[in-house]
Amino acid sequence: MAAEPRGMFYEDFSIGRVIETPRRTITSTDIVNFACLSGDFNGVHADYEYCKSTPFGEPIAHAPLIYAIMGGLQYASGVNDGTLIAILGVDEWRMLSPVKHGDTVHMRSTVREMRETSKPDRGIVSLDREFVNQHGETVQKMKATFMYRRRPKD
Repeated sequence: MAAEPRGMFYEDFSIGRVIETPRRTITSTDIVNFACLSGDFNGVHADYEYCKSTPFGEPIAHAPLIYAIMGGLQYASGVNDGTLIAILGVDEWRMLSPVKHGDTVHMRSTVREMRETSKPDRGIVSLDREFVNQHGETVQKMKATFMYRRRPKD
């Protein structure tokens, strides 16, 4: 008999429930490695001298880097482990503040909508996701929609 997944099933969610991930500090190495991986060496991410002339004063993290790190933190939280079927969409993604080397971020997700599907073994959950820094400021936000497994009927 297989072990029960540690992730949340559709039935474990409820409208308004807030789920928070662990935290992680962003490093200069993260920013450089993402530039190498993506090929995005735009000056705001990779040129310290150029950045001195920007409102940021120093390189900032790529927005997709922060999104990817939040995915890792979501995995670390265990919410999706063994129960996530698919990511159906990301909407209303907004970048509200820059993330710099030394910022510590985490994700706060609030269940916005839930609906059953025509298949009895799955359900749809939409979350308002906020990526929050060490000052409590939301640096990015979005609506994300996922398909989760439902608990097996006995």
